[in-house]
Amino acid sequence: RMAYPLAILTLVALVFLIAPGVPRSIVPIRNGAKSWIALTSTMTLQPSEFAKIAFVLAMAWHLRYRESYRTFLGLLAPFLIMFVPVALILKQPDLGTAMLFAPTLFAMLVAAGAKLRHLGTLAAIGVVVVGANVAIIAIDPPHAQSNSREDRLPSWVHVMKPHQEKRFAAMMWPERYAKREAFQGLTAKRMIAAGGLTGLGRERAAVLIRWNGLPEPHNDMIFAVICCRWGCVGGVIVVALYLVLTMSLGLIAVRSKDPFVRLSLVGFAAMIFTQAAYNIAMTLGMIPITGITLPFISYGGSSLLASFMMIGLALNFAARPPKWLARPSFEYEPTEVMLQ
Repeated sequence: RMAYPLAILTLVALVFLIAPGVPRSIVPIRNGAKSWIALTSTMTLQPSEFAKIAFVLAMAWHLRYRESYRTFLGLLAPFLIMFVPVALILKQPDLGTAMLFAPTLFAMLVAAGAKLRHLGTLAAIGVVVVGANVAIIAIDPPHAQSNSREDRLPSWVHVMKPHQEKRFAAMMWPERYAKREAFQGLTAKRMIAAGGLTGLGRERAAVLIRWNGLPEPHNDMIFAVICCRWGCVGGVIVVALYLVLTMSLGLIAVRSKDPFVRLSLVGFAAMIFTQAAYNIAMTLGMIPITGITLPFISYGGSSLLASFMMIGLALNFAARPPKWLARPSFEYEPTEVMLQ
């Protein structure tokens, strides 16, 4: 019953971050983003991290007994619910956190029984939109837009913001952006390569990372530190631990009799796994770099607290199963076999 009030509370906090007239002493700007609320001089709170939990709980409450998402138009309401926090988070701007919501929603809809062909159609539309934007960057890259040539694309074609386009361009032409946007990604890949199979050890890895100037080694780029210190073996172990955690949450969901609990656990598993996958992929240079932490490992108060809150709720669900079966959830139209 607290799912919707918690969701509204997090939305109010997200609106407060971008509201005009808020003093910078309360909402400081870090790396160009207004994502934190200063509680004290040394303690800040990032509402978008707790919005992830509230979104999963609110969506689980919304989907637990509904049949509407079995139709294509019925998917409109869940996506509209997702659009509100995503739009507010993008306004900060915080692209990394905003990217976690759509995969989480897809996983919850699959668990709830939405038709795969409907979700596949929406996923295909998203792939086309992203592919079109990447093609626009390839045709008219940011480093060429300053040249006054007639064959340049008009400005309205570029949907993404300039700094976002440069992130994609840095992934496609790292040598051109080696000293700017691509520096962080190139340095991270060098540290991963230097670790080899078993790593360099604590002291050698620390010296190498410090002298190469790896940005955010304790936060966004911590997977590169792991691979440099413990090598490929350490990186594989970290990935394996995330898979074990995801499967454990899935097993609790399968065992649960409550549809709200089942969907919440699927949402938590999808959120944590997607965040870990994004962080590792951007460190390896597979996707553009965005500000996103590695769950349970990266330094950060709000991120770490939110991750532990998800696990705490999962432990609560596992330790206190309902004594009675919940009323039937995910109701479908009766088939001929059922009628017989």
